[in-house]
Amino acid sequence: MSEALPGGCLCGAARFTAKPQKMEMDVCHCRMCQKWSGGVFMAVPCTDVNLEDETQFGRYVSSDWAERLFCKSCGSSLLWRLRDGGHAAVSMQGFDDPSRFAFTEEIFIDEKPETYRFADATRKMTGAEVVAAFAAGQDS
Repeated sequence: MSEALPGGCLCGAARFTAKPQKMEMDVCHCRMCQKWSGGVFMAVPCTDVNLEDETQFGRYVSSDWAERLFCKSCGSSLLWRLRDGGHAAVSMQGFDDPSRFAFTEEIFIDEKPETYRFADATRKMTGAEVVAAFAAGQDS
């Protein structure tokens, strides 16, 4: 996918463009994403993420290696990325047309609460498997 797709937050103040690495959406069940997004973080792995007005984005450094970006005005969770720039996961719902993405993978499945499950057949990875994939330089 070479086309940069537009997106933004609920109130429209924080706008971005990003190039999806694949037209697929992954779901993260880790405890941090649960708290940050209010459920699961539905994300699209992307490159070339451009923030239209960086002053509209808040940043929260959530670990030694990653940060989360959100709209300063409405609080929409928009982007998780490695601080070294090696990987970015953009909110699928943040894209202007989220229907373009297929649901293919669930990560940190070992942290998923028992109170819900998805009906789709997906690839599932534990937290340890995700960390190992990043350490090996693979896309998860």
